[in-house]
Amino acid sequence: MGTATGVGLADRGHRVRFVDIDSRRVAALSGQGHPAQTELRLSETEDDIVFLTVPTPHQGDRFDLGALESAARATGRALADCPSRPTIVLRSTVPPGTCDGVVRAVIESESGKRAGTDFLMASNPEFLRAASAEADFANPWMTVIASRSAEATDRLVELLAPLGGEMRTFDDPAIAELIKCAHNTFNATKISFWNEIWMVGSRLGINTDDVASVVAISAEGSFNPLYGIRGGAPFGGACLPKDTAGFLGFASELGLDLRLLRAVVAVNVEVADLLGSEIDSFPLQGASALGR
Repeated sequence: MGTATGVGLADRGHRVRFVDIDSRRVAALSGQGHPAQTELRLSETEDDIVFLTVPTPHQGDRFDLGALESAARATGRALADCPSRPTIVLRSTVPPGTCDGVVRAVIESESGKRAGTDFLMASNPEFLRAASAEADFANPWMTVIASRSAEATDRLVELLAPLGGEMRTFDDPAIAELIKCAHNTFNATKISFWNEIWMVGSRLGINTDDVASVVAISAEGSFNPLYGIRGGAPFGGACLPKDTAGFLGFASELGLDLRLLRAVVAVNVEVADLLGSEIDSFPLQGASALGR
């Protein structure tokens, strides 16, 4: 992510400096002709844009923000005696609230300066695929920028808009952070769904690539970008409740427990309960068998 971001900006004529605590990584970047160093030094005469692009792995079911906190501390130390007014941009995938919470608090503590006055902050999550990160950065299909500072947003729009693609801006960094989490978990859910269909197809001797190639075009959730995104409303109607419950039963007869589809039904039952909804067509009897 960091290399793709830096190389992409350098290719468009921007002056880019890479910073990494791994001296071997710095040597590799330098060997490729990229200015690289192990310690962050901010310009005293120009307002830098600092992209935080560090790993955020998981420990169990929680994000590990250790590397991000270290990067924020280093940024705060570099900012402490710097007269310029940089924009600090969080690109790593993080839980919503991290930019305004963890990163801001650490930088302010280390620098003795205040966000919005002495430096600006923004969230700009990346949507890069590992196999084509540099190409994805150079040709984005979506750019998301969120900041409580209109000035920071304007700076990033000026920097990133020439890359093309659709751009969305927000005034709360947590929105951008939730967008990225939803983006990745949606992709993971879609992969898991088709793995469940593959299991059914395998039991039946059916090539599910043929099934997927049709459903990718036929399903309204595939071709209508607004389908199903109105949160806080369970699915209903004549088809979805009965067909999800019916397909679960069919898979069970094949000896398969489709846990994702089972969870889909359970989530919608729970939402209906939270809203106090009375949905005649909802398969409450089937849902009862799902562990209500």
